[in-house]
Amino acid sequence: MTSLVAARTALPDHRYPQQQVTEAFAELVLGAGNAATGPGAVLRRIHGNAGVGFRHLALPIEDYPALDGFTAANAAWLTAAEELAARAVADALEQAGLTAADVDLILCTTVTGVAAPSLDARLAGRIGLRPDVKRLPLFGLGCVAGAAGIARIHDHLLGRPDGVALLVAVELCSLTVQRADASMANLVASGLFGDGAAAVVLVGTEHPLAGRGPTVEDTASHLYPDSLRTMGWDVGGDGLKIVLGADVADLVRAYLGADVRTLLDRHHLKVRDIGRWISHPGGPKVIRAIEEELDLPPEALAPTWRSLAEVGNMSSVSVLHVLEGVLTGDPPDPGTTGLLMAMGPGFCSELVLLRWLP
Repeated sequence: MTSLVAARTALPDHRYPQQQVTEAFAELVLGAGNAATGPGAVLRRIHGNAGVGFRHLALPIEDYPALDGFTAANAAWLTAAEELAARAVADALEQAGLTAADVDLILCTTVTGVAAPSLDARLAGRIGLRPDVKRLPLFGLGCVAGAAGIARIHDHLLGRPDGVALLVAVELCSLTVQRADASMANLVASGLFGDGAAAVVLVGTEHPLAGRGPTVEDTASHLYPDSLRTMGWDVGGDGLKIVLGADVADLVRAYLGADVRTLLDRHHLKVRDIGRWISHPGGPKVIRAIEEELDLPPEALAPTWRSLAEVGNMSSVSVLHVLEGVLTGDPPDPGTTGLLMAMGPGFCSELVLLRWLP
């Protein structure tokens, strides 16, 4: 089975308490005239209920008003994304005891910026990937991409059991916030999403590092019907405008519990048998819906709540930030089963069943 041997995140140096971000974005999003009036009060209430204590931003907070359109925002994204990705990769490879030249496949995912050549190609020379490295850039999966990336790499390593693969996720959500847009989706997004990057090193079952860290036992994907407008982007002259429906928690209740139980049934497991939950922090309502639908004890999603409070929702990076905390925290007992999961645009879910070997 595929082994997850290292996971590291890299966060921008610009870290701010939620209240400071709220005040800055109130003026940026609503305009000076509305920042202190009714719309400003709504924005402050939304931000205050997001469960976020701090966020890291790609740029100093005072630089955002100068970004006068998608061209400037995407240029800033490209500079910061490459730097953060390189940091995350270097840390993950060092943790694994490998070098960039050992990597056979790099899967790079983002949904907050656009680049061609893609980010993985730009990283190749900078971090020392081999010229024959296989590259797989992904765009459009959003919050689900951290889990989906692990699942798709697992598929690859089943056919390359001696291989080394690298998953890189970079999301700079702050650079997508729309100015002069008082829509509920934009107000929620400006209070929830943060910036960061993550890298995960995975090896196949015949690699010398196999068995170090949890192994991937199985995966499951589910694309939900009639849900295209639940989450995503409307792409226009102003760049990437958030699509964020109010029905995510309802979809959790309608589908996720059955998805989880179906996967576990294949391995003669029950929800109570899962010893480590590694869940994407979609937001307080979504996390509570997961807890209720799966009847989880309060401590089960504590790493997810902690990640949300510390850094906000970093889209595809967040579930990998939770994974890093689990891998670097108190190790579970040998034989422990874990479940890594996320949901995102499509609307869809990705589940990865993990086990720590005896």
